Amino acid sequence: MREEIKLRTKRIGLDIIMLIDELPSKPSSWAIAKQIVRSATSVGANYRAACRAKSEADYINKLKIVEEEADETIYWLEIIEEGKMLPTERILLIKKETNEILSIIVATIKTMKNKIKS
Repeated sequence: MREEIKLRTKRIGLDIIMLIDELPSKPSSWAIAKQIVRSATSVGANYRAACRAKSEADYINKLKIVEEEADETIYWLEIIEEGKMLPTERILLIKKETNEILSIIVATIKTMKNKIKS
């Protein structure tokens, strides 16, 4: 499962990198592009770091960073969509995948917290 999530989180970063090339060439788009590339690539990088955690508590803390970065990526996708910078159809799949990863990460954090309490 971890290997699958590693691949999926890396794919989010790569998909966002390709997506930003389609944004209009405007200062507002440039600012958003920098932010979303940073957050989207951070999802995969921080998930990989979590997989190398030194303890269960360290794992949870690193997963919380993944959660924050995935949520931020969704935020920027919503800005792009609601700002009509790209068609909704172009954003739909990447937003769905990022939401799925976010749900998996949140569920994993809850499971790990319950495991530590037991």
